[in-house]
Amino acid sequence: MKKKFYLLACLPVLFPVAAVAQNVDSSYDDYNYADLDPRVSTSPDKKPERPKDPDAIFTIAYENDVFTGEDNNYSNGVRASYISPETDVPNWLEDTAHALPFFPEEGHSRWGFSIGQNMYTPDDITVSNPPTDDQPYAGWLYGTAALITDNDDRMDTFQVTVGMVGPASGAREVQGFIHDMIGSPEPEGWDYQLKNEPGLVLTYQRKWRNLYEITPFGFGFDFSPSVGANVGNIYTDASAGGVFRFGYDLPSDYGPPLIKPSLSGSDFFINNGKKIGWYLFAGAEGRGVARNIFLDGNTFTDSRSVDKEPFVGSAQVGAALTYGSARIAYTQVFNTREFETQVEPNTYGAVTLSTRF
Repeated sequence: MKKKFYLLACLPVLFPVAAVAQNVDSSYDDYNYADLDPRVSTSPDKKPERPKDPDAIFTIAYENDVFTGEDNNYSNGVRASYISPETDVPNWLEDTAHALPFFPEEGHSRWGFSIGQNMYTPDDITVSNPPTDDQPYAGWLYGTAALITDNDDRMDTFQVTVGMVGPASGAREVQGFIHDMIGSPEPEGWDYQLKNEPGLVLTYQRKWRNLYEITPFGFGFDFSPSVGANVGNIYTDASAGGVFRFGYDLPSDYGPPLIKPSLSGSDFFINNGKKIGWYLFAGAEGRGVARNIFLDGNTFTDSRSVDKEPFVGSAQVGAALTYGSARIAYTQVFNTREFETQVEPNTYGAVTLSTRF
C-alpha cells in the first residue's frame, strides 16, 4: 500500500525587536571596483556600477519522487548547466540582450547552456498495459541555450530549448538501469510511451529581488516575485509566483534552480563577503497551461493522453548553504493535481549543487 504523506507547514513571520530592518543594495560593496574593472567609474559624485562577475558557475540538479516514497507522474529529472562569467560575454551578445523586448537596458549579461532528461510514469509501473486515464510514460531529452541579464534588482532570462520526446530520449533504458541497480520494481509499461517527436520551447522569465538586512547581526530576508511564459510544442503556459528567503549572508541569487516548468531560482550565485552563508526559503507559483505534451500526448500522431487541468499550482520549501565557492540546496516541491483523473498530487524532492570557478 502506498504511503500517504501530509504536510503540516507553518511559516513564521519574524519581527525583530532589537534589530533594524533596512533595504540594502545587493551590489558588492566590499570589492575594489577600480581594481576589478577599470571601465567602472569611481567618481565620488556617482555611485559606481557593480563590477562584472569574473567567475563561471556549474550546476547539477537532481529531482526525484523517491524523496517522498513515490514513483509516479514526474518521476525523475536531471540537469547539468554552465553559466558564463559576466566578463566573458561578447559585445554583440550584450547588445542583443539589451535590445530584446522586456530586457533592461542596464545590468550585466551572461550566456549559458544546459542538458537534461526528464521521466514521466503512471501510478503503477508494474502494469504492462497502464490504464488509459493515468499519466502516460514519456521521456524528454533536451538542451537549452540561455541569455541572462541581471542588475541586482531584476533578472531577465530568455531560453531556447530543443530536444526529443519518446524512445529517442533514452528514458526507458535509463530508468531500467537505475531500477536494476537499486533493486526497485522493473517498469513494465514503456511500450506505451509517447512516440518520437522533436521539441522546441521558447522561454522568457523575469524575477525581481528586494533585499532587507537586519543589522548588526548579518541576517537578511528578501522576496523575489516572478512572471514567465513558455511557448512551444512541449510546453505552452504562463506563470506567476514568488520566493521568500531568510538567512545569514544571503548570496546574490534568486533562490536555488529547479528543472522547468517548476518555479525556479537562478543557476548563478555570488557570496557577499563571508565564507559561510545559509538561508531558508518558501515559494508558490500558479500556472495557466495551454499545452503539456506529457499530458496532452503527441502533437502530430496518436498517443496516450489524459485530460489536463488548465490551471495548476505548486509550493516549495527548502534550505540552501553556501560555503566559499559552493552552494548546495534541497527543495521539497508540492504540486496540485495536473490532470482530472490523477489520484494524488505529485510531490518530489530536488537537490542542487553549484560551484563557482
